Amino acid sequence: MYFDNSNIKLTATNSTIVWKYLDLSKFLDMLISKKLFMSRSDKFEDQYEGTFSEPTFEEIKRLSTNNLGFLDYYKTHREKVVISSWHANAYESFAMWQIFTKNNEGLAIQSTIGRIKEALQTENHYEQYIGEVNYIDYKKDFIPFDDNFFPFLFKRKSFQYEREIRILTDVSNKSISIDNGLKIEVNLSQLIEKIYIHPKSENWYKKLVIELVEKLGFDFKIEISDLESDILI
Repeated sequence: MYFDNSNIKLTATNSTIVWKYLDLSKFLDMLISKKLFMSRSDKFEDQYEGTFSEPTFEEIKRLSTNNLGFLDYYKTHREKVVISSWHANAYESFAMWQIFTKNNEGLAIQSTIGRIKEALQTENHYEQYIGEVNYIDYKKDFIPFDDNFFPFLFKRKSFQYEREIRILTDVSNKSISIDNGLKIEVNLSQLIEKIYIHPKSENWYKKLVIELVEKLGFDFKIEISDLESDILI
Protein backbone atom coordinates (compact mmCIF):
# COMPACT_ATOMS: atom_id res chain seq x y z
CA MET A 1 0.00 0.00 0.00
CA TYR A 2 1.20 3.53 -0.78
CA PHE A 3 2.02 5.83 2.14
CA ASP A 4 2.96 9.52 2.23
CA ASN A 5 6.24 10.51 3.84
CA SER A 6 6.86 14.21 4.43
CA ASN A 7 10.63 13.65 4.38
CA ILE A 8 10.62 12.20 0.85
CA LYS A 9 10.77 14.83 -1.87
CA LEU A 10 8.10 14.59 -4.55
CA THR A 11 7.41 17.83 -6.39
CA ALA A 12 5.69 15.97 -9.24
CA THR A 13 1.89 16.09 -9.11
CA ASN A 14 -0.56 13.22 -9.52
CA SER A 15 -1.01 14.19 -13.18
CA THR A 16 2.73 13.94 -13.95
CA ILE A 17 3.31 11.42 -16.74
CA VAL A 18 5.85 8.68 -16.02
CA TRP A 19 7.25 5.85 -18.12
CA LYS A 20 8.81 2.44 -17.61
CA TYR A 21 10.84 1.04 -20.53
CA LEU A 22 11.33 -2.72 -20.47
CA ASP A 23 11.80 -5.78 -22.64
CA LEU A 24 9.00 -8.17 -23.60
CA SER A 25 9.99 -10.93 -21.15
CA LYS A 26 9.80 -8.59 -18.15
CA PHE A 27 6.52 -7.15 -19.40
CA LEU A 28 4.99 -10.63 -19.79
CA ASP A 29 6.21 -11.62 -16.33
CA MET A 30 4.36 -8.59 -14.97
CA LEU A 31 1.13 -9.52 -16.78
CA ILE A 32 1.25 -13.21 -15.84
CA SER A 33 2.13 -12.65 -12.18
CA LYS A 34 0.04 -9.45 -11.93
CA LYS A 35 2.86 -8.08 -9.83
CA LEU A 36 5.42 -5.30 -10.15
CA PHE A 37 9.07 -6.30 -9.83
CA MET A 38 11.22 -4.13 -7.58
CA SER A 39 14.99 -4.55 -7.79
CA ARG A 40 17.23 -4.86 -4.74
CA SER A 41 19.02 -1.54 -4.44
CA ASP A 42 22.53 -2.98 -4.58
CA LYS A 43 21.78 -4.89 -7.81
CA PHE A 44 21.68 -1.84 -10.07
CA GLU A 45 24.51 -1.33 -12.56
CA ASP A 46 25.49 1.95 -10.91
CA GLN A 47 27.99 0.98 -8.21
CA TYR A 48 27.17 4.17 -6.29
CA GLU A 49 23.53 3.12 -5.86
CA GLY A 50 22.51 3.45 -2.21
CA THR A 51 25.95 4.67 -1.16
CA PHE A 52 26.97 8.01 0.34
CA SER A 53 28.52 11.14 -1.02
CA GLU A 54 32.00 11.84 0.39
CA PRO A 55 30.86 14.55 2.85
CA THR A 56 28.05 12.29 4.08
CA PHE A 57 30.39 9.33 4.50
CA GLU A 58 32.79 11.43 6.58
CA GLU A 59 29.93 12.50 8.85
CA ILE A 60 28.71 8.91 9.23
CA LYS A 61 32.23 7.74 10.11
CA ARG A 62 32.40 10.44 12.76
CA LEU A 63 29.06 9.37 14.23
CA SER A 64 30.06 5.71 14.23
CA THR A 65 33.32 6.25 16.13
CA ASN A 66 31.73 5.08 19.37
CA ASN A 67 29.04 2.98 17.71
CA LEU A 68 30.58 0.55 15.24
CA GLY A 69 27.21 -0.98 14.36
CA PHE A 70 25.99 2.36 12.98
CA LEU A 71 28.06 2.11 9.79
CA ASP A 72 27.49 -1.63 9.42
CA TYR A 73 23.74 -1.03 9.46
CA TYR A 74 23.92 1.24 6.42
CA LYS A 75 26.15 -1.19 4.56
CA THR A 76 23.66 -4.04 4.94
CA HIS A 77 20.58 -1.84 4.56
CA ARG A 78 21.04 -1.83 0.77
CA GLU A 79 20.05 -5.50 0.74
CA LYS A 80 16.72 -4.67 2.36
CA VAL A 81 15.56 -1.82 0.12
CA VAL A 82 13.88 -2.54 -3.22
CA ILE A 83 13.18 -0.04 -5.97
CA SER A 84 11.02 0.33 -9.06
CA SER A 85 12.32 3.07 -11.36
CA TRP A 86 10.18 5.31 -13.60
CA HIS A 87 11.09 8.11 -16.00
CA ALA A 88 9.20 11.41 -15.67
CA ASN A 89 8.49 12.96 -19.06
CA ALA A 90 5.50 14.35 -20.92
CA TYR A 91 6.77 12.60 -24.05
CA GLU A 92 8.57 9.47 -25.14
CA SER A 93 12.33 9.50 -24.73
CA PHE A 94 14.58 8.26 -27.54
CA ALA A 95 17.41 7.91 -25.01
CA MET A 96 15.31 5.67 -22.74
CA TRP A 97 14.44 3.37 -25.67
CA GLN A 98 18.15 3.07 -26.44
CA ILE A 99 19.22 2.37 -22.86
CA PHE A 100 16.52 0.04 -21.57
CA THR A 101 15.53 -2.00 -24.63
CA LYS A 102 17.56 -4.13 -27.03
CA ASN A 103 17.41 -5.30 -30.64
CA ASN A 104 14.69 -2.80 -31.52
CA GLU A 105 12.30 -4.73 -29.30
CA GLY A 106 10.67 -3.68 -26.08
CA LEU A 107 7.81 -1.68 -24.69
CA ALA A 108 7.12 1.44 -22.72
CA ILE A 109 4.41 1.61 -20.08
CA GLN A 110 2.87 5.04 -19.70
CA SER A 111 1.30 5.94 -16.37
CA THR A 112 0.98 8.89 -14.00
CA ILE A 113 1.99 9.46 -10.39
CA GLY A 114 -1.68 9.38 -9.41
CA ARG A 115 -2.30 6.08 -11.19
CA ILE A 116 0.72 4.51 -9.50
CA LYS A 117 -0.51 5.57 -6.07
CA GLU A 118 -3.93 4.05 -6.72
CA ALA A 119 -2.45 0.86 -8.22
CA LEU A 120 -0.30 0.30 -5.12
CA GLN A 121 -3.33 0.17 -2.82
CA THR A 122 -3.69 -3.51 -3.80
CA GLU A 123 -0.48 -4.38 -1.92
CA ASN A 124 -1.09 -5.26 1.74
CA HIS A 125 2.22 -6.84 2.75
CA TYR A 126 4.73 -4.03 2.17
CA GLU A 127 4.64 -0.27 2.59
CA GLN A 128 5.34 1.68 -0.62
CA TYR A 129 6.73 5.20 -0.91
CA ILE A 130 7.28 7.39 -3.94
CA GLY A 131 10.09 9.93 -4.28
CA GLU A 132 12.08 11.72 -6.92
CA VAL A 133 15.81 11.27 -7.36
CA ASN A 134 18.11 14.21 -6.60
CA TYR A 135 21.23 14.48 -8.79
CA ILE A 136 24.29 15.72 -6.94
CA ASP A 137 28.09 15.94 -6.97
CA TYR A 138 29.18 12.99 -4.81
CA LYS A 139 32.53 14.63 -4.08
CA LYS A 140 31.07 17.88 -2.77
CA ASP A 141 27.39 17.62 -1.83
CA PHE A 142 26.08 16.45 1.52
CA ILE A 143 23.11 14.05 1.64
CA PRO A 144 20.88 14.85 4.63
CA PHE A 145 19.80 12.07 7.01
CA ASP A 146 16.07 12.64 6.70
CA ASP A 147 14.90 9.02 6.82
CA ASN A 148 15.92 5.45 6.04
CA PHE A 149 15.56 6.08 2.31
CA PHE A 150 18.00 9.01 2.20
CA PRO A 151 20.83 7.31 0.26
CA PHE A 152 18.42 5.76 -2.24
CA LEU A 153 17.03 9.02 -3.59
CA PHE A 154 20.35 10.52 -4.67
CA LYS A 155 22.43 9.80 -7.76
CA ARG A 156 25.38 11.34 -9.57
CA LYS A 157 24.75 14.32 -11.84
CA SER A 158 25.77 12.25 -14.86
CA PHE A 159 22.41 10.45 -14.54
CA GLN A 160 20.26 13.59 -14.69
CA TYR A 161 18.84 12.59 -18.07
CA GLU A 162 16.94 9.76 -16.32
CA ARG A 163 14.58 12.20 -14.51
CA GLU A 164 13.85 9.31 -12.20
CA ILE A 165 10.85 8.77 -9.97
CA ARG A 166 11.15 5.81 -7.61
CA ILE A 167 8.80 3.49 -5.78
CA LEU A 168 10.64 2.33 -2.66
CA THR A 169 10.08 -0.40 -0.12
CA ASP A 170 12.12 -1.20 2.98
CA VAL A 171 11.72 -4.79 4.21
CA SER A 172 14.13 -4.48 7.15
CA ASN A 173 11.30 -5.30 9.55
CA LYS A 174 10.40 -8.48 7.64
CA SER A 175 12.09 -11.80 8.29
CA ILE A 176 12.79 -12.41 4.63
CA SER A 177 15.88 -12.45 2.48
CA ILE A 178 15.84 -10.94 -1.00
CA ASP A 179 17.83 -12.32 -3.90
CA ASN A 180 17.56 -10.00 -6.91
CA GLY A 181 14.34 -8.28 -5.99
CA LEU A 182 10.78 -8.49 -4.79
CA LYS A 183 7.44 -8.74 -6.58
CA ILE A 184 4.59 -6.75 -5.09
CA GLU A 185 0.85 -6.86 -5.71
CA VAL A 186 -0.39 -4.13 -8.02
CA ASN A 187 -3.57 -3.30 -9.93
CA LEU A 188 -2.22 -3.44 -13.49
CA SER A 189 -5.37 -1.99 -15.06
CA GLN A 190 -4.94 1.05 -12.84
CA LEU A 191 -1.16 1.21 -13.22
CA ILE A 192 -0.97 1.02 -17.01
CA GLU A 193 -2.63 3.81 -18.93
CA LYS A 194 -1.07 3.05 -22.32
CA ILE A 195 1.53 0.79 -23.87
CA TYR A 196 3.92 1.95 -26.57
CA ILE A 197 5.76 -0.56 -28.76
CA HIS A 198 9.38 0.05 -29.75
CA PRO A 199 9.45 2.53 -32.67
CA LYS A 200 11.92 0.43 -34.69
CA SER A 201 10.28 -2.95 -34.13
CA GLU A 202 9.07 -5.11 -37.02
CA ASN A 203 5.37 -5.54 -37.80
CA TRP A 204 5.43 -9.18 -36.65
CA TYR A 205 6.66 -8.04 -33.25
CA LYS A 206 3.93 -5.41 -32.93
CA LYS A 207 1.32 -8.01 -33.82
CA LEU A 208 2.81 -10.46 -31.30
CA VAL A 209 2.60 -7.93 -28.47
CA ILE A 210 -1.03 -7.11 -29.27
CA GLU A 211 -2.00 -10.80 -29.41
CA LEU A 212 -0.21 -11.66 -26.16
CA VAL A 213 -1.88 -8.82 -24.28
CA GLU A 214 -5.30 -9.91 -25.54
CA LYS A 215 -4.73 -13.61 -24.75
CA LEU A 216 -3.73 -12.73 -21.20
CA GLY A 217 -7.06 -10.96 -20.76
CA PHE A 218 -6.00 -7.32 -20.78
CA ASP A 219 -7.38 -4.50 -22.89
CA PHE A 220 -4.67 -1.87 -22.49
CA LYS A 221 -4.59 0.86 -25.09
CA ILE A 222 -1.60 0.08 -27.32
CA GLU A 223 -0.09 3.01 -29.20
CA ILE A 224 2.30 3.32 -32.10
CA SER A 225 5.36 5.22 -30.97
CA ASP A 226 5.41 8.91 -31.80
CA LEU A 227 8.97 8.37 -32.95
CA GLU A 228 7.62 6.20 -35.76
CA SER A 229 5.61 8.97 -37.40
CA ASP A 230 6.01 9.46 -41.12
CA ILE A 231 8.20 12.32 -42.28
CA LEU A 232 6.23 14.96 -44.16
CA ILE A 233 7.98 16.95 -46.87
